[in-house]
Amino acid sequence: MSDVAEPSVLKALPKVSLHDHLDGGLRPATILELADAHGIELPGGAPVGDAEALGAWFAEKSDSGSLVEYLKTFDVTTSVMQTADGLERVAREFVADLADDGVVWGEIRWAPEQHVSAGLSLDAAVEAVQAGLGAGVAAARAAGSHIRVGQLVSAMRHLDRGLEIAELALRHRDRGVVGFDIAGPEAGFPPSRMSDAFDLLAREMFPATIHAGEADGPDSIRGALVDGHALRLGHGVRVADDITVESRDDDNDYVSLGRVAQWVRDRSIALETSPSSNLQTGAIAAWGTEMSAHPFDTLYQLGFRVTVNTDNRLMSATTLTRELGLLVDAFGYGLEDLLAFQLNAAEAAFLPLDERQELIELIEGGFEAA
Repeated sequence: MSDVAEPSVLKALPKVSLHDHLDGGLRPATILELADAHGIELPGGAPVGDAEALGAWFAEKSDSGSLVEYLKTFDVTTSVMQTADGLERVAREFVADLADDGVVWGEIRWAPEQHVSAGLSLDAAVEAVQAGLGAGVAAARAAGSHIRVGQLVSAMRHLDRGLEIAELALRHRDRGVVGFDIAGPEAGFPPSRMSDAFDLLAREMFPATIHAGEADGPDSIRGALVDGHALRLGHGVRVADDITVESRDDDNDYVSLGRVAQWVRDRSIALETSPSSNLQTGAIAAWGTEMSAHPFDTLYQLGFRVTVNTDNRLMSATTLTRELGLLVDAFGYGLEDLLAFQLNAAEAAFLPLDERQELIELIEGGFEAA
């Protein structure tokens, strides 16, 4: 391990988190406490009363090699996020954990339609999360952090409420919501199913990022860009399916890019890669089962705008600090590489240009001090 990969060094670096699910980042102790307070029974096999064991249970259940199986663990986390107090607490703690991880800009995505079974309205759910985020930011900044956050409101791609959720996002665009997303099972549920939602967002000049290129290939990415007007790709790692190795010698691979890959690279469309999650869900199964097989480095070397994210901190038992360390170990990256990843993310953030520039300056200053 090089010196740059020392956890204390990595943790101190200012970071940008573009792909971080609220319902994938709960503290195990919070799940147990909220479940007990609201009389919620955890699924069979889930440890009760032992936060450490519950965290290990999530990591084990999530490491199936299947996105569909991975998503089933969210039934547990969303079950304790059905009340205003539960949402506020989870959001407040989420910000505290991001700040502890060195995050200075975090975009926190979640699907309000999954949090209304106890009677909350969609708007009340968004307001509860925003209250928690605001309290978390205030506390973290009072303690010396530079963190700022925004909500990414997600629609579940298989539930066909896209237009309703897009309208929800627009109602809250000046009250904490900075972008729109669709999540859930990717294969078989293309963005074209929600074309009315994406057309509305485009008319209103509101940015979207779409899960694509995780459980499906280049056609899914094409749909995100064409039908969804996506400015970023959630994961996007399977854009590598559209890259062909033409020849090899002892030192280099010579490749050609298909039209989708060429477009994504040439337009600097950010890839919200999540290394550990990509291994867990089988997103990179075509390349291997070890971090060193992840196409992240190939994409980076070819000039794609790669970013590093956690996806779900609980399910992957990870932090952004840990994800960067895994990449350093796998590919020998130095400080300049890690800076490039953070600048890629800052430039792709759903922030106004002047605020992105301030973020870039903050990141560069932090890396210079490292």
